Amino acid sequence: MRPFPPFAALALLAAGGAPAYANDSTASFATGGLVLTRTDAIAMRSEDLSVSTREIRVAYVFRNTSDRAVTTTVAFPVPNVTALPYIDISIPNDDPADPLGFETRVNGKPVDMALDQKASLDGRDVTAMLADLGAPLAPQDEKAANALNALPRMKQDQLLAAGIVDAEEPDAADSTQRGLHALWSWSGTYHWEQTFEPGRDLKVEHRYTPSVGSSVATVLDMETDYPDEVKAMRETYCVDDAFMRAMKTRSAEWRKTYPDQGYAFSEETFEYVLTTGANWAEPIGSFKLTVDKGAPDNLVSFCAEGVRKTSPTTFEVRHQNFVPKRDLAVLVLLPVEPMQP
Repeated sequence: MRPFPPFAALALLAAGGAPAYANDSTASFATGGLVLTRTDAIAMRSEDLSVSTREIRVAYVFRNTSDRAVTTTVAFPVPNVTALPYIDISIPNDDPADPLGFETRVNGKPVDMALDQKASLDGRDVTAMLADLGAPLAPQDEKAANALNALPRMKQDQLLAAGIVDAEEPDAADSTQRGLHALWSWSGTYHWEQTFEPGRDLKVEHRYTPSVGSSVATVLDMETDYPDEVKAMRETYCVDDAFMRAMKTRSAEWRKTYPDQGYAFSEETFEYVLTTGANWAEPIGSFKLTVDKGAPDNLVSFCAEGVRKTSPTTFEVRHQNFVPKRDLAVLVLLPVEPMQP
């Protein structure tokens, strides 16, 4: 393979009606690495990150470079999730107390973490109000809508007046049929207290299911109709010309073979916040990234330097003394299975 220029796209070329909006699409939110208050005492010796649409796994080795023990809160923030009436937000786990199915081990032993959750709207903290109503704080949760629609009409009116919800049928005689929708945003932070002993390494591992955005088709295959959207997408995922040629060639073959079956590829996307890794005493000593596209026939693109293929589905990036300057965004195109007559 030829060398990749800085932040080049990796086009994984396998052998061989309208853009998807509304309920044909799901949106994702970015998650990322561990965060603590900037410190000169704790260094990240290594980070081994493996990502796919199915699972995120990361192993860190930290070292306390000072001559005293340091106890601090280690946090994993989950960015804001805003309810959108016509777009599904991909939340992997239906447990509102653990939306990512997050697991952490320190030196091989499981760690119990707390999850602080917050609901807000236009800068207002509405967490307590929603908790008093018994509604889950995650706005995309179906249970939240059910709880809102089960409230007495007077309380529903209070929420409507406060602008926290809207209603599909505000004048419905039956309050359970008003079709209330959440308008607030949700954010959360997993966290635990950790002591870093002086002069010793500490291994922290976590794994979770990522939030994955998906669509029944990809806008990349609609460049004539949506040039601005395609341009933006190519910039986000560093989609190069080789990737576009591979997609268009396979799309042309698909349309020739299956002229009545729409687009050739569905789409999945996810993100990982790498730049939190810059919050340590020094650059990450040894950094390894593995991206798994899932299946040999899939196409994938992401921004990275020095990418090399390690298997039919995996690609690897390694750096020494690494300071992340850009977060990771991964695009995967999946060949559509032809419908049976």
